[in-house]
Amino acid sequence: MPRESYQEQLDSLREDVLYMSEIVLERLRMGLEALSTKDERLAHEVIEGDDEINRMYLDLERSCIDLFALQQPVAGDLRFIAASFKIITDLERVADLATNLGKYTLQAERDVFPEVDIQGIGGITQEMVETAMTAYDENDTDACYAIDERDNELDALCERASEIVVRDLIESELDPADTDQLMADVSRLLLTIRDLERVGDHAVNISARTLYMVDNDDELIY
Repeated sequence: MPRESYQEQLDSLREDVLYMSEIVLERLRMGLEALSTKDERLAHEVIEGDDEINRMYLDLERSCIDLFALQQPVAGDLRFIAASFKIITDLERVADLATNLGKYTLQAERDVFPEVDIQGIGGITQEMVETAMTAYDENDTDACYAIDERDNELDALCERASEIVVRDLIESELDPADTDQLMADVSRLLLTIRDLERVGDHAVNISARTLYMVDNDDELIY
C-alpha cells in the first residue's frame, strides 16, 4: 500500500504540473491578445491572475520537497521529481513574462513599427512551450531536441525584429515634441521582443529537464 500511495503521488505531481502549464499557456495567449487588441480589461485579467500562478507554484514546490524528504526517491523517480521541480520554476517565469505583456498593453498608446510581427513571434513561443510540456507528459526526447532547434529560429526572428526597430529609429526624422513618446514606445517594443525570446528559452529549459528526466542526459542543460 505505501508504494501505491507513493506512485499516486508521482502521478498526481505530473498531472498538476501539466495543469499548471495549461493555465500558464492561457495567460500567455491572453497577454498576446491583449497586446494585439489593446484590450485593457484582458490586460488587467492577466496581471491580476499572476497571484494564482504563484500560489500554484508554491503548492507544487511543497509537493516536490515532501516527496524528496519523505520518500527519498532514487534513480528515475528522483530525476522525475527534480525535473518537475525545475519545470514549475520555468512555468512560473513564463507566467511573469505574460504578465509583462499585460503591463505593456496598458502602457501602449499607439502601434509603432507594424512590420515587426510580435504576434508571429508570440505564436512560436506558445507552440514551443506547449510542445515542451507534451514532451514532458509523453517522455518524448525527440521533441526535446526539436524545441532546441526551434529556439535558434526564434532567436533569429527576435534579432531581426530588434534590428528593424533600431534601424527605423536611426533613420526616422524625430520631431522634438514626439521624442519622449517615441523612445517610450521603442523601449516597450524592445522589451516585448526580449520577453518573448525568454519564453522560448524557458521552453528549452523544460525540454532540457525532460531529456534529463527520461535519459539521464544533460546535453541541453546550459
